[in-house]
Amino acid sequence: MNKISASVFAASVATALSLVASAPAPAADATKEKCYGVALKGQNDCAAGPGTTCAGTSKIDHQQNAWKLVPAGTCEAMKTPNGHGSLTQGPAPA
Repeated sequence: MNKISASVFAASVATALSLVASAPAPAADATKEKCYGVALKGQNDCAAGPGTTCAGTSKIDHQQNAWKLVPAGTCEAMKTPNGHGSLTQGPAPA
């Protein structure tokens, strides 16, 4: 690649990344809620605290600081081996 092509390519990538970063976040879905402690290992929906960074990073089943989107009003009724789901974040695994 020559210098001009490399510069044009770099500028194009930078522009594309800035457009993605500035895109508005989708509106919250009122039919869903974050439910902590119900996701299976590697199936959480996004960051929750130490030990997770985003979707699919939970280390154990039912990790208390990892959440999954569930239908609104169902979280606290969900039973797991560790108790019920929670609308609030629990501690990171030891």
